Amino acid sequence: MAAADAPEPLYLDALGHRGPYRTRVPGRVTDVSGAEVARLSLVPPVYVDRALAALRRADAFPPAGLDALLEVAAEEFANGTVGGLGVREYEHLVSRTSGTPLAVVRDATRGTARFVSRARSSAEQGRPRGTVRDGRDPSSAAGHAVWARRGEVFAVNASGNHPGVHRVWLEALALGYRVAVRPSRREPFTPHRLVGALHRAGVGTDRLVLLPTDHHTAGTLIRGADRAVVYGGDEVVARYAHDARVLPQGPGRTKILVTADTDWREHLDTIVGSVADEAGTACVNATAVFVEGDPAPLAEALAARLSRLPGLPPQDSRAVLPVCPFDRARALDSYLRSVAMGTRAWLGGDGIVEDLGDGSAVLRPAVHQVVDAGAPQLRTELPFPCVWVAPWKRSDGVAPLRETLVLSVLSRDRALLDLLVAEPTIANVYAGDHPTYWMAPGVPHDGYLSDFLMRGKAVVGVG
Repeated sequence: MAAADAPEPLYLDALGHRGPYRTRVPGRVTDVSGAEVARLSLVPPVYVDRALAALRRADAFPPAGLDALLEVAAEEFANGTVGGLGVREYEHLVSRTSGTPLAVVRDATRGTARFVSRARSSAEQGRPRGTVRDGRDPSSAAGHAVWARRGEVFAVNASGNHPGVHRVWLEALALGYRVAVRPSRREPFTPHRLVGALHRAGVGTDRLVLLPTDHHTAGTLIRGADRAVVYGGDEVVARYAHDARVLPQGPGRTKILVTADTDWREHLDTIVGSVADEAGTACVNATAVFVEGDPAPLAEALAARLSRLPGLPPQDSRAVLPVCPFDRARALDSYLRSVAMGTRAWLGGDGIVEDLGDGSAVLRPAVHQVVDAGAPQLRTELPFPCVWVAPWKRSDGVAPLRETLVLSVLSRDRALLDLLVAEPTIANVYAGDHPTYWMAPGVPHDGYLSDFLMRGKAVVGVG
C-alpha cells in the first residue's frame, strides 16, 4: 500500500469535563517495534486547571443506584465497543504497545470488569466498624463517627506496565471523589476504555475525566488535586515521601520465604507462577526467593522451568513473556549484567534478549543466586521474570524480608508467621501455597485506598 493510501492513525481524545477533546499537536503512541499505532491528545496546563475546577463544582455521585451503574460499566468495559474499539481490538492494541502477552491482557480485561462491578462494596471493606457512611444517620444525634472524605478531587498519575493498575482508583469514585486520570503514553488504551465505559454507564464528565499530559503538566494535575496517587520507581517515592496529599506507588519487591520444615518441590508450580505469571511485569511478581538451607537446588529447578517459556510476539495467544523495543531490551540486559556481578547465574547469564527481528525483543527470564540474605541485588526489580535466590538463616531474622508488598511464606512455623504479619514494612503476608499475584476485590493491595482517602469525623446532633 502506498504511503498516501495508509489509513489514518487511531486518535485517542482527552475525555474532559465538556466531553471528548482533541488537541492540535498530539503525542505518538508506538508499538514495541516502534510503529505508530495511535495519536494521543495531550492537554495543556490551562485545560487541566479548568477540568479540575469543573470537578470541584460537581457533587459526589449519589450512593443510590451506584452498584447498578457499575455493573453496566463493567459489562461495557468487558464486551462493549468503547471509543470506537471492540474488546478484541482494544486487547490487541494493549498487547502491541505495552508488550504484555495477549493472554495476560485478556485475563486483565475480565479481572478489571470484576473490580468495576464490585468497586463500591470493595471500598466499603475499608470502612472502620465505628463509623457510619451518612452524617444524617440517627445515631449521630447522640454522637458518632462519620466516614468522611479528606478532599474532593483525586488525581491518578498512572503507569503503563499492566492494565490492572487502573482497578484501584475505581474505589475513589465509589467513595464520592471526583477523579482525574492521567494515562501512561506507553499504554493509554485501558484508562481510555475504562473512563469511556463509566461515562457511557452514567458517570458524568464533571465527575470523571481522562487528562493525557506531558510530564511537566502532570505536576499541575498532582498539585491541583486534594489527593493523588503516583506510580514510579524509588525516585518517585523519595520525591513525594513528605507530601501527605500524595500516595506514591513504587517497586513492590515481592518475596517468597521457604523454611526448612517445608519441601519446596511440592510448591514449585506456585513459586514459578509467582515469578512469571503476568509476564513478570507486575509489582506482585516475586523478585526474590529466600531459602532456609542450600538455595542451589531450588534455583536450579526454577531456572529449568523458566528456561522452557517460549519467546513470541506479544499478540500471539501463546506468548507468556514481555516484549519491548530492541534498544531498551539491550539496555536492560546491560544493566542486569552489571548488577549481577558476583552472583551465580542459573539462567540469563549469557543474555536475556531474544530478537524478534522487527525492532522488538522478548525479555527472557533470569535466575541468579546471591551469597547471603543481605545481598544488594535483592532490591533489584526489573520488568520481566528476573529473580534472585538467597540463603536465609534464623539469625538473619526479619530484616532481609522488610519493605515488601507481598511476602508468600512456605512454612509451618506459626511464631514466625505472627512475627511477619506484625512487621510494619511488609504490606501483605500469604501463608501456604498461595502465589504472590493473588488479588481479590475487597482485599487490600497496599493497604486499603480508603486509609488514604477517608477519615473518621466526630458528628453530634446532625442526624
